[in-house]
Amino acid sequence: MKDGFISVACGTPKLRLADCHYNAEQTFTMMRSADKAGVKVLVLTTFDDKETVDKAVSSGADGYILKEMDNEKIINSIKAVAGGINVFSDNVFKSIKKDVVVQQSAKNYDLTEREIDFLRLICDGCDNKEIAAKLYLAEGTVRNGISRLLEKLKLKDRTQLAVFAIKNNII
Repeated sequence: MKDGFISVACGTPKLRLADCHYNAEQTFTMMRSADKAGVKVLVLTTFDDKETVDKAVSSGADGYILKEMDNEKIINSIKAVAGGINVFSDNVFKSIKKDVVVQQSAKNYDLTEREIDFLRLICDGCDNKEIAAKLYLAEGTVRNGISRLLEKLKLKDRTQLAVFAIKNNII
């Protein structure tokens, strides 16, 4: 494996296997250029942390699997990606899915980024003064923002906001 890539094909590659362990930034750059050239990229690595997965997917990965997988599953994943099917190992897919659910839940309620910040900090147990300090806002701005959020979601208090955020996978 040279520079984190293995090309699978003679001549112009149709599929590249990438390992984010080898010179990660160069690997992500090569993934972007492969994506632009229409070459499929399957990440085969030992890393499943959110940051690496997010960078790989945003760099054009068509699949992301872990080396710990059974050899037959790895071979089937390579064939699937070469055939145009996106493949992700279970824990990677669950991580991606969770992010999508959070984004979708927030969109369903037309929540702004600021309102989501309020919900996260309320769930962390912060009072208005602490929220104001963390978000660099005036305490009155926080109080008004939380009041508008309560009204928008038709809830009564901070406890209901925290329950709402957790039940709807917003935090």
